[in-house]
Parts: sequence; structure tokens; C-alpha cells
Amino acid sequence: MNLTGFICFLLCLATVAAVAIFKTRKIQLNTTVAYFMGNRTLGFWMVGMSLFLTNLSSNQFVGENEFVYTTDMTVMAWGMSSILAMLIVAEFFLPIYLRMGAVTTPDYLEHRFGPGLKKIVSLIFLASYLVTLIPTILYGSAVALNGIFHIDEALGISYFSAIWLLVVLIGVIGCCYTVLGGFKAITVSDLVQGTGLLIGGLALLWFSLRYLGDGSATKGVQTLLGSKKEHLNAIGGSHDPIPFSTLFTGMFLINLYYWGMEQYIMQQALAAKSLSQGQKGMSLACLGKLLSPLLLNVPGLIAVHLYPNITNTATVYPRLVGDVLPPIMTGFIAAIIFGAGISTFNAGLNSTGTLFIMNLYKPWRKGQASDRELVKAGRTFQLSITAIAMCFSPFILYFEGGFYHYIQKISSFFSVPVFTVMIVGFLTKRVPELAARIGLLFFIIAYTLSQFVFDIQMHYLHVVAILFIVTVLLILAIGKWKPLAEPYTPRNLAVVDLQPWRHRYWFFLLLIAGMAGAFFLFSKAGIA
Repeated sequence: MNLTGFICFLLCLATVAAVAIFKTRKIQLNTTVAYFMGNRTLGFWMVGMSLFLTNLSSNQFVGENEFVYTTDMTVMAWGMSSILAMLIVAEFFLPIYLRMGAVTTPDYLEHRFGPGLKKIVSLIFLASYLVTLIPTILYGSAVALNGIFHIDEALGISYFSAIWLLVVLIGVIGCCYTVLGGFKAITVSDLVQGTGLLIGGLALLWFSLRYLGDGSATKGVQTLLGSKKEHLNAIGGSHDPIPFSTLFTGMFLINLYYWGMEQYIMQQALAAKSLSQGQKGMSLACLGKLLSPLLLNVPGLIAVHLYPNITNTATVYPRLVGDVLPPIMTGFIAAIIFGAGISTFNAGLNSTGTLFIMNLYKPWRKGQASDRELVKAGRTFQLSITAIAMCFSPFILYFEGGFYHYIQKISSFFSVPVFTVMIVGFLTKRVPELAARIGLLFFIIAYTLSQFVFDIQMHYLHVVAILFIVTVLLILAIGKWKPLAEPYTPRNLAVVDLQPWRHRYWFFLLLIAGMAGAFFLFSKAGIA
């Protein structure tokens, strides 16, 4: 084990924790708004950094670099195409949520369709977090830390045992942040870690290129661009794992869902002090996504040249960190990776508590529960979810097809069905709850059959897009057959200023131009 790096790692974690405790020491967490939403006081820096860090988990450091190492840069499409999705969310979705004073995204479904559908979708969210979000974050963080510090070798235990040990450690630390510090402590730590992430990511890139070029970063760049150029291509063909055409079908739908309806993501923006601050924060997160290939993909490209024969490809990124960085920097990067994982874990855990308490437990108690009781029940639920996830997550090691593939494919079971119902709600006024429920059930059953029963020779993202269209038509047909007696009328229950950001369109154009430029760079017309 790198002892110097490990000590630096612990010091970095202690520093972030100390800042979070100092900044939130006067906040009372005995109300649900304070515990789950930080009293809706977040400025755009906190919103942007929280969105960026919540999305940028250890899963992506491990999974995307593994994908680039085994395949090519096509995995970059998920992050780059999300920029357009975020801008659409900032312009159209966020004002809808803030106008109705939403605490959770399923709150909209209660206003639009009724409390029954809100409960169903909340259960779908909770199942998704328990199966795909929290376990994968724990697993990805454990893989990264073991790869950097070689815990299995230092303690003389098996790789699986080391992963399980680290999963428990990460789960306990992350749970303490959420349960003891609440939402504001999470966002403060995100702001500190976001700054460190950019510094550490660029430092890793510099040291990696020097290592590749035998002491010369320039020579490292020449080696990177001069051979194995098939890995540089981000424009996938029809037979690639991520064809470029999927950007305009299922990937676009999933990104819109993720950034505009996924509770643990949207909760960062819903806690903004105003619509303007929320839109600025989402734009700041977009700027981070433009830089993210330097953190999530280029290290995998460098590893292609350094390690031609790795058996466990999930260890590509942590091995690179351990090999190329000085001991102190190794600890710093490990703390950043750990912090990114903890950030997403905290956001997911906070959202599970919010969904359970506000959408299930509170209605069940029929308004008889005090805020103090609700916060206590939320903490108990979060502890239970953490314990279950810690038992399950180490077994992701045995999933065939790759870690990142597991995350994306399984999440489609939960994401697009909910997106379909929500988008129909946004765009229509007479479609009833019955139509939405039938559409939700139809999509889930049809997607399950397409992936596990019938051998459909089509990329799953294209299948998702086709099912979206069919489900929308089905919902609209039922709505035409049995429409609502009275059209839905939006209610204004806003608790924050709804004045939009005045200069947003100029910034939006620059971000879209940057997104297009990134695809051009990593293409056969560019450096590939």
C-alpha cells in the first residue's frame, strides 16, 4: 500500500468534512424542507457543482475509462448529448416544477393525474435507486479505491473480500454525511470537491501524458494521437456498442429523463433560491460536461498504450492513478474519486428519503406526523436502504458485459416509462390517470420482453425510442376515448422567484457549439 498517498487521502477527506461541518453548523435539521432541500437557499455555484458532482460518480471514472480501453470514445456520447438535454430542462421543465413548488418530481404527477400515479412512480424511483444507483456507486468507488491502494494485497484477502470491505466503509461514511448533515452539508462538500476534481483531473492528465512520453508530455500526446487511433473515434457505426444514431433516439430520451425527471438529480435544481439561479447552475453543470472527457475518457486512451493486456479491465483507471502519480497526488486523486462517489451516493440516499417520506409515508400518516417524526422516519429509511445496498453491490463483480453496460441497460427499465408519462402530462390537458397507468405498465412489460424473451436484432436504445412512440400513441388513444371531464389547469404555488436568467440564450448557444466541436474533434474528420 502507498502509505503516503493513503495518509493524504485521509487528510483530504477530513478537510472536506470539516468545511461541510463548519458551513452547516448553525442549520437546524428538524424540518423536512431543511433536511431534504437545504431550505431552498442554493445559489448557482452550489446548484451547478452539485449537479456536476452528483452525476460524475466513481461509476463513470471506472466505467467510462474501461469502455474507452476496451472499445473506443463512443461512450463520450452520453455526457456530450446530455448538454442539450440539460438546456431543454433548464428552459422548459424547471419552470414547471418551481411554479408548482415541487419537492419531488412525482409531485407533478399528483397535480396532473392524481395521487395514485404519484405513489406508483415513487415506488419505481425507489426500486431504481435500490437496484441500479446506490449499489453501483458503492461498487464503483470500492473498485477505484482498491485499484489505487491495493487493499486486497495489503490485508492479504481476496479481491471480492476487499471490495466488500470497502463497500461497507463507503456506505457508512456516506450515510453519516446524509443522515447527520442533511442536504446542505452534501452541497457544501460538493462545492469543495468540485474544485478539487478539476484540479486533480487536469493534474492526472499531465502526469499520465508525461509517463506515456517518458518524461515529455508533448511526446505523450504524439504517442496518443499517432497509433491505435481506432480508440479515438466517438462516432459509432451501426455495429458499435453505442451507434451515433442512438443520440437521436433512446439516448436523447434517457438524458431528458435523467436531467429533467430523475429525483436525485433534479433535487439539486429544485433547491435553488430562484429560477434564474437554477438555470445558471444547470448551465454551469453543462460547462463541466464539456470538460468531462478529460477526466472520464482520455485516461482510458492513455491506458490503451500503457497496458495492452489487462485481465480485469475495470481496474484500468485506478491502476493508471497508482502508477503515474506521486504519492501525495495519488492520495489527492483517490480522495476526489471517493468524494465523487460519496456525492452521488449522498444525493441518491437523500432522494430516497425524500421520496419515501413526502410521497409515501406522509400521505399514509394523513397529515398527523410532525416534521420531527418525518425527519426521524427518513433517517431510519435511509439507514435501511444503505444496509440492503451494501449486501448486494459487491456481486456486480460477476455481471457479464461490463460495469458501465450494466448501469445503462438496467436503468432503462425505470427511466423511459416514467419519462413517457411525464412528457404526456406536460403536453396534454385531458389525458386521464387511467391512460398514464396503462402506458406505464405497457412500456415496462414490452421492454422486458424485448430484452429477455424475444431476440430482437436492434440496439436497446432504438427499442426504447420505438416503445416510447408506441406508448405515447396508446396513452393518447385512451385519452381520446375517455378524456378528463375538465382540462388540467396548472397551479401557481411557487415559493421562489420565477424570473428567468436574462442572458441564458447566448450561453446556451456557446454550449451547443462546444458540444458539436467535441464530436468533431473525436471523429475521423478530426483526430481519429
